[in-house]
Amino acid sequence: MSLDRRRRGIIFILSAPSGAGKTTISRAALQRIGGLEPSISLTTRTPRGGETDGIDYRFVSDEEFRRIRDAGELAESAQVFDAHYGTPRGPLERAVAEGRDILLDIDIQGARQIRRCYPSDTATIFVLPPSFGELEQRLRGRGTEDEAAIQRRLKRARSEAEAWNEYDYLIINARIEDSIVQLDAIVAAERMRAARLGPELEPWRS
Repeated sequence: MSLDRRRRGIIFILSAPSGAGKTTISRAALQRIGGLEPSISLTTRTPRGGETDGIDYRFVSDEEFRRIRDAGELAESAQVFDAHYGTPRGPLERAVAEGRDILLDIDIQGARQIRRCYPSDTATIFVLPPSFGELEQRLRGRGTEDEAAIQRRLKRARSEAEAWNEYDYLIINARIEDSIVQLDAIVAAERMRAARLGPELEPWRS
């Protein structure tokens, strides 16, 4: 059995203000960093262009979301603007117990809840664009929201950016390629943390 299958799985949490590029980084990481699996979040918002139910999110009604949350089946949940988001508890805990690494693309509220519940199993990464002006340009470049919605996101982004020092790692996303290289290095380092490799070292303790 290989060394990295003896340890518990790691919950890699990627958070960022809207428009910083974390979803793009997350999708690329899942394709290019070996051994990372996605966590499919629940959301009550409607799908955006190109999103697929069961792949990008599991899209549910408000009533279904409340039922799942109230049954204790979510590891975290948060409201972002008019929509609710949540991470299913069962798949997450099975992955950790089986030594499989999971990548969560979640907001700051959710990250705080996951970190409290699984403090020794998480590695948190915050993503920022090079500047606030770049963030605004990216949001406007989407062409999916009106001016009021953009201003609301910009206001929230300024507040969210202050949370960067709560995280273990910070990536300044100027170029996607560079950001993927940095995330790959973070994943490799976390997998080799001595505290995670205790079972493999048992023969040396006699």
